[in-house]
Amino acid sequence: MAKTKNKEMQGTPDFDWDAFALDGYSISERAELSEKYQSTLNSVAEKEVIDGTVVSINKKEVVININSKSEGVIPTNEFRYNPDLAVGDVVPVYVETQEDKYGQLVVSHKIARTHSAWNKVNEVLKTGEIITGFVKCRTKGGLIVDVFGLEAFLPGSQIDVKPIRDYDLYVGKNMEFKVVKINQEFKNVVVSHKALIEAELEEQKKQIISGLEKGQVLEGTVKNITSYGVFIDLGGVDGLIHITDLSWGRVNHPEEIVQLDTKINVVILDFDNDKKRIALGLKQLQSHPWDELDSELKVGDKVKGKVVVMADYGAFIEIAPGVEGLIHVSEMSWSQHLRSAQDFLKVGDEIEAAILTLDKDERKMSLGVKQLMPDPWEAIEGKYALKSQHNAKVRNFTNFGVFVELEEGVDGLIHISDLSWQKKIKHPSEFCKVGDLMDVIVLEIDSANRRISLGHKQLEDNPWEVFESTFTEGSIHEGTIIENKDKSGIVSLPYGLDAICPARHMRKEDGTNAKIEDKLDFVIIEFNKDSRKIIVSHTKTFEDIENKNSGGKDKSKKSNSNYSKAIKENKQNIEKSTLGDLDALADLKEKMNKGDKK
Repeated sequence: MAKTKNKEMQGTPDFDWDAFALDGYSISERAELSEKYQSTLNSVAEKEVIDGTVVSINKKEVVININSKSEGVIPTNEFRYNPDLAVGDVVPVYVETQEDKYGQLVVSHKIARTHSAWNKVNEVLKTGEIITGFVKCRTKGGLIVDVFGLEAFLPGSQIDVKPIRDYDLYVGKNMEFKVVKINQEFKNVVVSHKALIEAELEEQKKQIISGLEKGQVLEGTVKNITSYGVFIDLGGVDGLIHITDLSWGRVNHPEEIVQLDTKINVVILDFDNDKKRIALGLKQLQSHPWDELDSELKVGDKVKGKVVVMADYGAFIEIAPGVEGLIHVSEMSWSQHLRSAQDFLKVGDEIEAAILTLDKDERKMSLGVKQLMPDPWEAIEGKYALKSQHNAKVRNFTNFGVFVELEEGVDGLIHISDLSWQKKIKHPSEFCKVGDLMDVIVLEIDSANRRISLGHKQLEDNPWEVFESTFTEGSIHEGTIIENKDKSGIVSLPYGLDAICPARHMRKEDGTNAKIEDKLDFVIIEFNKDSRKIIVSHTKTFEDIENKNSGGKDKSKKSNSNYSKAIKENKQNIEKSTLGDLDALADLKEKMNKGDKK
């Protein structure tokens, strides 16, 4: 019966449920109580940051009361930064949603801190306020710092005014910072601890620089070492010792002289009030090595030293720290063929040298090595006597001859005219090449000027003396035209001689002109042994005989026969007259052939 009544009441759409109450309150009383309850609750909007009170804490969760219909639950790990969190503490929370699908309020303390932190870091960037942060860990190029719950970057260069070599020393510590840069787009924050120190140091620098004087000696600490010098901390202000002011000797790198964090005495060389630059010196605290040089040292003395620098033109030798002398490449060997200094010495070599010049006032010294070796030009006449034969190496050419080296330091000249008896040489490179070994004979010595004249052709007898009796003017010889030059023909005669046949003397008996490779008889019309010149004619071989036999009349078969007979007789006469010279000519020809092969 009751069930039936309930169904009927549910199915009645006009039923007044507010009037039907079992709690004993009237409608007006119930409205009044609801209003009082609502007044105890906060008006909570989503996506806002509000304060909440911690009502309970366990290992996993922290319950927060924000005076809403339900309480918020936040994971305990969001409060790891605050190990002292206790019930009753007020903390900021971010309302993500008032009710999830389970009707539960969803809040976040981490997001609330992030929102709050961004507001704070933007504010302190404007005000320049000093903040405290916790160094969480090391990262590439610097450190990660927790600031207001945000991770900020502390560059290594902003940790301190001095270079930091071990970043791990700062991990796990609280430090003061200034916010120097914020990237809103990427949510990056850069902080600096160095900025706090610089302001204090700036005032210290002014005070220190105001009290500086040139020549003043101060104690400082080696702060940084570079390839060009050393930075010294003078107690709040830095100074630079340039590498050239570290030592009187040569320094390859400052690490050879000083070490980091060591205390050293330095002297003020110069300073700039405006730019606050201080130039320091270390070597100036010691006397100059040249002033300590042995007063007895003089030109001609021998000294020992070490090669410290090489150049193409010479080598610098350190005979004492800060005292160097130059050995020019020309003083490294008696050889007249200048080479690079690297061919003789290298850095690190320890050598002995002779002092050539010494100027203590200018602090300059020149040295020589060759002076410790015998001069090859001393007693040169005894070693290379006139007409003596030697073997030499071709060094270089000039247009007028060949320079050869008899031994290191002794060169001689073979004039182009003394290379060959027979060949007419336009340039020495036609006869030999650099590096060849040649037999030579001494023709003349000028020891005062260190000059020797040499000859090569003089090693053989002058074949032109014998040729003069063989190739007499009017004699006839067989030859071959090998070249046309300057309207003349070059004729190759026996024994390797070349002769000139003028164009007018190249007409043959049939009226045509002789041409290259024609093998003909030629008559000697001029022989000059001094200029080694022979002029021949083919035309005269038949013109003279025709004139002789026919008195200048027309040619005939008889004259041709007489011509052939005359030629034969002429050759026989020449052969008889030169029979005694044939052996000599054969020997000469063999020697010359051997010389050409060489």
